Amino acid sequence: MNEDILYTPEEIAQKLKNTKGTVYEMIKRGELEAHRIGRHLRISRAQFDKYLLKSKGYDNTYEATIVKENDETFASIGTVRFHVNTELEGQVKVAIRPEHIILSKGTFVSSARNVHKGNVSDIINFGSNVLVVVDIGIPIRALITKKSFAEMGVEKGSELFVVFKTMSVTVYK
Repeated sequence: MNEDILYTPEEIAQKLKNTKGTVYEMIKRGELEAHRIGRHLRISRAQFDKYLLKSKGYDNTYEATIVKENDETFASIGTVRFHVNTELEGQVKVAIRPEHIILSKGTFVSSARNVHKGNVSDIINFGSNVLVVVDIGIPIRALITKKSFAEMGVEKGSELFVVFKTMSVTVYK
């Protein structure tokens, strides 16, 4: 799991290329969680990562090349290929929301065209959920409940299958 590094609002402002005042407003509005330690505010790495996940919406965003082969369309990202549904050609960006990804300990018959085997490289706690990063040749993030996480016995290094439908992949220029 991530070390629980604590940042000052000033450090978060630098990371976001924003002002310290804006970070304090984000905390006040509840967009960014923070710990109160005495008279000071501190933001943990997990809280900052959670903010980034929420603000991006699509956490799994990659540069890709569209490849057509045997009446199928793929987004090629290095050695990894995703089945996609698009009319676009050439260089594109693809995105998959972390909550649209299923993690499995084995394969199963389904309508999902994208099934990739990989190993867990990171685990980030988010309240009642866990963001599991699986290296399938590229890092891909899946958001699952803590209950699913515990029942599956996921640990760093665990072998998992990442499963998602073709329609879960957004393709854009």
